[in-house]
Amino acid sequence: MKILNWLLVIAGICGLISVRILEDKIFYDPFLEYFHEANKNIAFPQFEWGKLIAGHLFRFILNLGLSCFIIQCLFKNRQWTVQGALLIVIIFVITFPIYLYCINDKFDVGYLFSFYMRRFVIQPLALLLIVPMFYYRKQLMAKNQ
Repeated sequence: MKILNWLLVIAGICGLISVRILEDKIFYDPFLEYFHEANKNIAFPQFEWGKLIAGHLFRFILNLGLSCFIIQCLFKNRQWTVQGALLIVIIFVITFPIYLYCINDKFDVGYLFSFYMRRFVIQPLALLLIVPMFYYRKQLMAKNQ
């Protein structure tokens, strides 16, 4: 059974990697090329607000689902999975409006700041914090029993 769980975790990670690899084919994001060039003097791309927001929300939902799947397979605790999902949603709710403001401001607030806000919006970075936190919690609970 442990092997199956690790295979499921690997499948979840592969899902997250697939979202990243296929991002230019699946999502509407004219800023992919803008930030890929790493040249802040490149022309600001034209975009449609509705399609951009919908694309980011769709990507967030995919990343959230795969992240919750990974958390559930690792810890087998529905309450922790819900807590992880809540933390991820809170981070998104904070960073997404900031990123949209950066876009509205044409990244005048700062190129690197906008770049990193975008990373928090489109990548499941919170998962890298949640998994060690829950692992530590699991170790503390095992030690206290």
